[in-house]
Amino acid sequence: MITFAMIDFDKESLNKYSNLFSECFPDASKFSFEYLKWLYCDNPNGRAIGFDAWDDDQLAAHYVCVPTRVKIRGRECNVLLSLNTATHPKYQGKGLFTKLAEMTYDAGASKGFDGIYGVANANSTPGFVRKLGFQLIEPLEARVGFGALNINMSNASDIQFERIWSESSISWRCNNPNNSVYSHEDEKSIKFSASAMGNGLPVYAELPKDCAQYKRNIKKNNILSPIRLFIGLTPTGTCSFGSYFNIPQRFRPSPLNFIYRSLLQDVAPLEQGTISFSFLDFDAY
Repeated sequence: MITFAMIDFDKESLNKYSNLFSECFPDASKFSFEYLKWLYCDNPNGRAIGFDAWDDDQLAAHYVCVPTRVKIRGRECNVLLSLNTATHPKYQGKGLFTKLAEMTYDAGASKGFDGIYGVANANSTPGFVRKLGFQLIEPLEARVGFGALNINMSNASDIQFERIWSESSISWRCNNPNNSVYSHEDEKSIKFSASAMGNGLPVYAELPKDCAQYKRNIKKNNILSPIRLFIGLTPTGTCSFGSYFNIPQRFRPSPLNFIYRSLLQDVAPLEQGTISFSFLDFDAY
């Protein structure tokens, strides 16, 4: 008989989750004990929220979201980032992920979270939209280019979603034990980069320099590759992508979509062209 329980954070539980990910995704090496402890336990915005499905002592399925702070239409609020999900091969096709997700969202709503966002690939997007009530906002930009993006948020006519980074949360994000994020500061902005695709090409993001909380406790790197990968979204009018070129769909391993589900009643859907989002805001890198 399948039973359900909220996730645990002790060493034994984290190792069980790591083992489940190894069985489900044998080619993925990122789900180590150290990584899960960093992601589930050490986040300054709060511990992860999620549920497990058990068949006696067998971990059948696992789903987790992590807390974040964002501005939605200018209002600061707490939301969840949908991340890790795994179903043991013996239990796939039984609807366990949908059950765990709904339980997680109910728990999030009871704790005062306003919504859930995530990045879904082409295969998983229909399930999130049809079964779990997410809104597909728009596909992420995927561009390769040279130099700075020169994003100017003051040119935005409407920003409906953007991440809020505190000093502690950006320090935590940069210290991902699987893939450290490095910063480079110049006169215009603070630039962030991390390894991407295993080929030396860095994934790249920019944040405004006048945000003082970004300046301390982050790893400095004064050498930044001139060739960079941008994965994300910018509000209409804030970035021309002048020296960046769109990666054709056929060359992308899996096109990625930004999705959102509100946990509040009678909230207007988010609109395309109003989202500020970069690799910093999800966990692909």
